[in-house]
Amino acid sequence: MAKKGLGKGLQSLMGETAGEVQALEATDTLPLKDIRANKGQPRKNFDEHQLEELADSIKKNGVLQPILVRKKGSSYQIVAGERRFQAAKLAGLDEIPVVIRDISDEDVFALALIENLQRSDLNPIEEAQGYKKLIDDRGLTQEELSKVISKSRSAIANTLRLLDLPKEVQDLMTEDKLTAGHARAILAVPSEEGRIKLAEKVIQESLTVRQTEALAPLISGATSERTKRTPTPQSYKRAARQLRLALDVPVRVKKFRNKNKIEIEFEDEEMLAHLVAQLSKIAMEEEV
Repeated sequence: MAKKGLGKGLQSLMGETAGEVQALEATDTLPLKDIRANKGQPRKNFDEHQLEELADSIKKNGVLQPILVRKKGSSYQIVAGERRFQAAKLAGLDEIPVVIRDISDEDVFALALIENLQRSDLNPIEEAQGYKKLIDDRGLTQEELSKVISKSRSAIANTLRLLDLPKEVQDLMTEDKLTAGHARAILAVPSEEGRIKLAEKVIQESLTVRQTEALAPLISGATSERTKRTPTPQSYKRAARQLRLALDVPVRVKKFRNKNKIEIEFEDEEMLAHLVAQLSKIAMEEEV
């Protein structure tokens, strides 16, 4: 399959910082009611305390840096600056300074990811998910992605490895209960069960990264003696594939701690409601 090239609008921004972009463009203002968040943006979590601090600053000094938006239907969609937008609403503003650009659908996510990376606004899991999406959507190699976002290939590879962690451990990272350093130490444990056990121990005992690294081999030995990794049954794989086709979302069917589990991923409450409606419809059809 042919790789999707980077759009011209994105290429023109590759070497620019967010401030330089705004220096190149005229700034407008738009009512907040005419601006919509981008549900597909890489950043999913916002620290409430930091958001309140930014809102207090905006009340005193205004929004010092415009957000980047594009025209989308009858309103405008945020490309970069979601946190400033949310803080402006919290501060009670009616309008916000913006830079309006004509940006293609294929470039929106990449621009948002780069802007968040420049500001260090993403947690490690959001960063890894953003890399994976760009690699999958664009058919890029890690080397090609490193040039797009100005990060080393090894840094990208190490970040992507975080997605090999169990969902339970990834959630702890998203909640800032585990650092990326802890996560890399936990990855030294080969089994999923062992990784979860070590992550829980890190939190319960407030272990440092070095302590976690020292403990990982011990956890590995204990779990490898008790459990052997068994291949996923073909029936599980077929079931997961059928569910993915029916629901159009990532689905995993697996056995964990002697329990069979079906994991269905969804992005937000709107997607959750859609999935519930689909499953309810299937159940009703089965009853008929």
